[in-house]
Amino acid sequence: MRYLPQTKNSRDAMLKEIGVKSVDDLYKDVPKAAFIKGKANIADHQGELQVERIMAGYANQNHAATQGPFFLGAGAYFHHIPATVDHIIQRSEYLTAYTPYQPEIAQGTLNAIFEFQTF
Repeated sequence: MRYLPQTKNSRDAMLKEIGVKSVDDLYKDVPKAAFIKGKANIADHQGELQVERIMAGYANQNHAATQGPFFLGAGAYFHHIPATVDHIIQRSEYLTAYTPYQPEIAQGTLNAIFEFQTF
């Protein structure tokens, strides 16, 4: 997931549009005891998957729709996708099946395509 920060002006415009004065007003109905105070208990130098599992443990303290009968998805279920996949799939050599015509150029591309498709 990408982090796309907003400017103060754009935040103020969005808050004005929905009729609240601050971001804290969006959480006024949430009991103060529900907020986490301080830092999350995560050791330094954890891998992406470990941090994701720890955060899922926190999230599992809530009752989510996926914890009951859930018929959406048609067999496409949750699985871990590393953050690097988003960047790799945007590379042009993996974006199209186009093969260049000049053999000298094509050989490297064909090799990369072969390695990618047979991994």
